[in-house]
Amino acid sequence: MRSIAIINQKGGVGKTTTAVNLSAALAEQGLRVGLLDMDPQAHASLHFGLNLQQDHPTVYDLLTGDSLLEDLWQPVRENLTVASSHIDLAAAEVELAGVVGRELILRDKLATERDKFDYLLIDCPPSLGILTINALSAVDDVLLPLQPHYLALHGLSKLLQTIDLVAKRLNDSLQLAGVVFCLYESGTRLAAEVAADVQEFFASAAENASPWQAVHLFDTRIRRNIRLAEAPSFEQSIFEYSAQSAGAHDYRALATELVARYAASPASTHPEGISRAAA
Repeated sequence: MRSIAIINQKGGVGKTTTAVNLSAALAEQGLRVGLLDMDPQAHASLHFGLNLQQDHPTVYDLLTGDSLLEDLWQPVRENLTVASSHIDLAAAEVELAGVVGRELILRDKLATERDKFDYLLIDCPPSLGILTINALSAVDDVLLPLQPHYLALHGLSKLLQTIDLVAKRLNDSLQLAGVVFCLYESGTRLAAEVAADVQEFFASAAENASPWQAVHLFDTRIRRNIRLAEAPSFEQSIFEYSAQSAGAHDYRALATELVARYAASPASTHPEGISRAAA
């Protein structure tokens, strides 16, 4: 199983949109996919129409109680199941403050699920607190959705520091495996300039040992597309809402590129060397 945390502490950059539609695209390819909603806003859960008022265990119960992951899964599409979140999860930061080993709760509970899926994706909250630390401690890789605006780059160094700290203290196999540009406007000079800056930064970082030494900059760019913004209100992925839209095309391409990237490397190792996407 490939486990991937989708993370960016800045909101509005396409994080949950990527978690939902990349999961759906992988499932569409016949892969067994689990999506774990770790964001207290529960937008990924709502995107798939999960009723958060139902008497069903959520990630909050997983982290603060005796629930197991197998109790949380809800099938939403063929080959795709979701472990939903709830606003109560926002209280987990406080409730877990005095719990020994609180950073590793998810890792321990995930151990029994590794044969269930081909891909497990985690939609992380837009913060670097205990929920995100749990996700980073439990996964193999990190996928960073990044909007090509200068403000979206603010805080990137803090995110990389957090990944590095978790890799050193809690999860020595953790890698920043990929960066995908979202809300991309190919006709603007700003998008091209920011993409080039990101490529230059990670190319220089490849010379030093770090969890982002082998980062892959995806050739696929997720273009700004109104259909992607409309789909959640219909409780559908982009493939059900507008299968021929630019958004559907881009996420299918991203899933294909992701699968090909992993197929080129053994499951026990991470891809080597930076791959530079065209600006």
